[in-house]
Amino acid sequence: MSRIKKELHKYKHAWPLLYVFIYMPWFIILENKITADYPNLHIIHCALDDIIPFCEFFVLPYMIWFLYIPAVFLFLFYHSKNEFYRICAYEFTGMSIALFICTIYPNGLHLRMETIGRDNIFIHLIHFLYERDTPTNVLPSIHVFATISAHICLVKSPHMKVFKSRKYIRQISLILSILICLSTVFLKQHSVIDALCGAALALVLYFVVFHWWFHNTEFPPPVVHDPLQHQVLFFLNKNKK
Repeated sequence: MSRIKKELHKYKHAWPLLYVFIYMPWFIILENKITADYPNLHIIHCALDDIIPFCEFFVLPYMIWFLYIPAVFLFLFYHSKNEFYRICAYEFTGMSIALFICTIYPNGLHLRMETIGRDNIFIHLIHFLYERDTPTNVLPSIHVFATISAHICLVKSPHMKVFKSRKYIRQISLILSILICLSTVFLKQHSVIDALCGAALALVLYFVVFHWWFHNTEFPPPVVHDPLQHQVLFFLNKNKK
């Protein structure tokens, strides 16, 4: 029992994750209420949407998003309490703003292809995605916002300095983030306008969170542990020695 209490005390900074009990009900209500036949639904569209081709291969980075975001959260959660608070403030504020916009400005798309004309594993994944994600509540794109925000928090983390392979981690994160953002428009999940608004939201909140809310917050310098005591660093660095 004492060990359990010790672990709970050690990770008590997980409390911001309770936001899921705000986000999920709000999101589900919007998805159920604001449908494709919703009265006065604002259709998001621009000329670039008609130029960008549909490409099913982008379903891979789109789906990887569901692993990338938790991975960044976990990295910061286990390495720095204040950095974890910062990414929570960044992500959860942006998500709330996005849901609020969709609440007062119901919006949707008419971009999805009715017949794709091909049959492969990627098409099956897209049909699976389309069935579970309605073409409404798209502006701004939470997919784009959350990706950019997570990448910024990762590369700005002082704890990245303890990784000898940090250069490659940053490059992989950047490439993956770009592919995820592109996937939203190549799969016709979002308009270019949605993606740009998601990016703009991430940029504005970056200055709010990093240069205002957490401007005077202390972030202790990372401590490099012995490789045998820190399995994650040992695994990443063993081939660099």
